[in-house]
Amino acid sequence: MKISCKPYELKLKYPFSIAKYTRTSTPLMLVRMEHEGIFGYGEASMVPYMGESYDSATKFLSGIDWKKIAYPFNFENIINYLDEIAPGQPAIKAAIDIALNDLQGKILNKPCYEIYGADPSKMPVTSYTIGIDTPEVIREKLRDAEAFKVIKVKLGRDNDKEIINTIRNFTNAPLYVDANQGWNDPLQAIDLIYWLHEKGVVLIEQPMDKNDLDGNAWLTERSPIPLLADEAVQRLKDLDSLKGAYHGINVKLMKSCGMYEGHQMIMKAKSFGMKVLIGCMSETSCATLAAATLAPLCNWADLDGPWLTKNNPFTNPQFENGKYILENLPGLGLTGIKDDLFL
Repeated sequence: MKISCKPYELKLKYPFSIAKYTRTSTPLMLVRMEHEGIFGYGEASMVPYMGESYDSATKFLSGIDWKKIAYPFNFENIINYLDEIAPGQPAIKAAIDIALNDLQGKILNKPCYEIYGADPSKMPVTSYTIGIDTPEVIREKLRDAEAFKVIKVKLGRDNDKEIINTIRNFTNAPLYVDANQGWNDPLQAIDLIYWLHEKGVVLIEQPMDKNDLDGNAWLTERSPIPLLADEAVQRLKDLDSLKGAYHGINVKLMKSCGMYEGHQMIMKAKSFGMKVLIGCMSETSCATLAAATLAPLCNWADLDGPWLTKNNPFTNPQFENGKYILENLPGLGLTGIKDDLFL
């Protein structure tokens, strides 16, 4: 097994603001793995709040004994081995997992979605995310989102209603809301949730602090809108404590260490009767196609990464009527790979 890596700064079309911070770019580590002349591609999107960096990713990769990662891949053993090397660091672990899944699909000459039992015809629509911003910039972003059937809105500051009303003056599309732990008072939050319900909001991610299990459970019991754990859930082990506290979860491959454990999380959540949104960080076509592979197994999708960036190094995924089109290509189906990307 040979591995090549490339640090890459993914630049955003607009400054991206959520409840507690703003950023204009995201550091990535692009990964390529080779097995007998066949290449698999992965990516780590190292958003600031997760605490990963080029240095931490490089150090982690240097500690891997690649002889222990050989085909045929045992993904359970591989993720356990990666966790033994160092705790945390889910994004660089996801990059390895995604590249190995892409590689496996190409070796078997099968699309990854077929390997995971996902039916492309059941692909949900994906949303386009509008970060917290001024009314003028929000309107500009909405014009960019015309190809999308659902809008995702970042809330959690003191102008939540203003943002929603601005969007409603422009579009009647269904809305997803992500509060990013921005609401603190349960009584105020439940009043806002009922108001959002009247405004056509379909789901809400992480309304209150991830550590406030009781507060989120109180809202879940009373909310007319499905409430989903986001920051409160990263790995498979987190799910047991969340049953009953939320209506569902948001699975992100950059938190689940990739496709293998992400798939396990989807299946376990469904066994609990919970709904699933599959989401993304700021990502290229590589990681979002990995998530799109699993999206037909989920209730909702938020996989807008390539459309929120200015320098996606790959071809944008096939997209029609607000949905990803999974092509019958081996592996992830990633295209537009430049020969000199890893030079």
